[in-house]
Amino acid sequence: MHITPHLDRRAEFEALLKNYQMNSTAKQVLRQTPFVAMLALTSTGRNTIIRELLKTGAYYFIISDTTRPPRYNDGILEQSGVEYFFRTEEEMLKDIKSGQFVEAEVIFGQQVSGISIREIEKAYEQGKIAITDVDLLGSINIAHLKPDVISIALLPPDFEEWMRRIHKRTNVSSEELRRRSETAVKILEAVLQKDFYTIVVNDKLEDAIHTIDRAARLGELESTNQEQTRELAKKLLRDTREFLNK
Repeated sequence: MHITPHLDRRAEFEALLKNYQMNSTAKQVLRQTPFVAMLALTSTGRNTIIRELLKTGAYYFIISDTTRPPRYNDGILEQSGVEYFFRTEEEMLKDIKSGQFVEAEVIFGQQVSGISIREIEKAYEQGKIAITDVDLLGSINIAHLKPDVISIALLPPDFEEWMRRIHKRTNVSSEELRRRSETAVKILEAVLQKDFYTIVVNDKLEDAIHTIDRAARLGELESTNQEQTRELAKKLLRDTREFLNK
């Protein structure tokens, strides 16, 4: 297992993923399985919402595969099948070549991560809604492969509250805060440009959970005004850009 793929191996991954196609069986499983892909700005409560939805028994959490080695979090080593499925580059290459991934990508040239179709199969076999957290590229890839995916973009109610939540969770350096803000700008720009995202504002946790659950189970956006949430997203984008330009 390599922390950074060898140059030749990384080039092979990138070439395969550039024109990647799932196999026919994987496409069928993906079509038949309801799927919620959760994209979120940092510190907006995505993991809390997913945990609450899992408690209903209607959802199956999709765990991604990765080639990076396990890390220690608060002194506890990550476990395969809990945080990720930790796999070798050879195993990942084999599955990519045979079309066994919903989506996968080389991340910062350091690791290969993706969603294996075997996890979608587990959700389908259990009659549950597949749900997972995704980054921006992952959300776009999934939406292209599965047009009926519920693509959630989770946002804070405003810039000030977002900053408060970030600083409440942990001590964040100015460099880290800038990096998170730059990532937020990319997410907000994409969310406003593409029409497949359902914007959900996590002002009150219970309301956000209810909105996402209704969208996933019934395809309804109860008491949700997407015009209003888009305006909020635009203001959040303006405020974040202004913060970065200071």
